[in-house]
Parts: sequence; structure tokens; C-alpha cells
Amino acid sequence: MLRRLSAAIPTPHCELDHTDAWTLLMATILSAQSTDRTVNTVTPVLFEKWPTPEALAAAPREDVEAVVHRTGFYRNKAKAIQGASLALHEQHGGEVPRDMKALLELPGVARKTANVVLGVAYGIAEGVVVDTHVMRVSQRLGLTTATKADKVEQDLCRQLERDQWIDGGHRILLFGRYVCLAREPDCENCPLFEICPSSVGDAHGAWVDRAATVRVRVESRGSEHGGPQSV
Repeated sequence: MLRRLSAAIPTPHCELDHTDAWTLLMATILSAQSTDRTVNTVTPVLFEKWPTPEALAAAPREDVEAVVHRTGFYRNKAKAIQGASLALHEQHGGEVPRDMKALLELPGVARKTANVVLGVAYGIAEGVVVDTHVMRVSQRLGLTTATKADKVEQDLCRQLERDQWIDGGHRILLFGRYVCLAREPDCENCPLFEICPSSVGDAHGAWVDRAATVRVRVESRGSEHGGPQSV
């Protein structure tokens, strides 16, 4: 599975625009129940107005709510990003901590968000990012029968080598976002067709050709999100 996904998605990356661990943390919190594309239209304004954790924490709540409104659940999200920024300023010198326990103590941060920040910003493999895409693909591939994110993550961590938790997890995520869709999975062009117990219909050509098709699709659509970002 990983060999085929690596051919289809050779350079997996987070599609949330960011420049450092803090901007990634804020973007990831805002991405809940929203799309990366929407978040990427909001964060430039957010970080231009308040470029540091201290500045964001001190901003008037209604002003922050107005900026993040388009991401949905804006009141809760404004409260979360300001609370997390305040904790970073007061308890961590404005720096995002590099360990899971400290991250999970921040307002608005659960394991998915912590795994994104640790893996993408710091290259630390503490777990696998599990969102709706990863959960769906993992279930269809028979990697898990669990329906809760923490149990899915445990199953994936048991089956993937630790050095695949970051890139392998992101490949599964992007594969679910662009190929193994919720309503109409593209089985015909899926490079995993032969090894997927949920595949239906007939596949087009050899798996390497399908992988090449997926690669073009992911890279072209991913570029609309801004592509890989520096940390």
C-alpha cells in the first residue's frame, strides 16, 4: 500500500498555508469543520493584523471573530486560538512546545491538531493524523474497523512503521481528499484497486499508470492550496 501511495503522492505535504509552528497551529485549529482553502483565505488577514501569539491573545474578541467568521463556528474558534496564543505567551515564551502532553494542554488542541503540528512543523512522529479522510480510507482498506479517531490512530500506528507515521499518514489523507472520496470514490483510477477490499468496477490499466494519474491530480489541485510551506 505504501509503495503504491508513494508513487502516487511522492511529496506529501500539509495544504494549510503557514510559516512556522504557531501559524500552523492556528490554521489547524481553524480548519475544524472547514476546508483548507477557506482557512488559507482567512489566515493572511489574521496574521497581518496580529503577527505574534501575544498580539493575537490581546486582540478584541469581536475583531478576531470577524476575521475567522468564514471558517464556521467562529466564536468557539476565536476563543480557542486566542486561548492557545495566551497560553503560549504566558507559559512557553511564545513558542509552540515540541511534546504531545504540553500541546494537548493548550485550548482547542486535540490529538489531530497536535500530530499535525509535531509532524509538519517539527518532524516529530508521535502519532498519525486522523481526520475524516484518513478514517474513511483506513476503513475501506481494512486497516481498521474502529469508528473513533483515537482507535483508528492506534490501529494505524500498530501497522505502519514509525518513520511512516508522518508522510504515510499525509499520503493517506491526501489520497482520501482527492481519490477515495466519500460519495464517489474514483476506483477506476485508484492505484490501490487490486489490494483494496472495497474496490468496485474495473480499473484502468496498470497500477503504475493510475498512480501517475493520481500524482498529476494531487499536485495540480494541491497547488491551489499554496503547496508546501516553510517552517
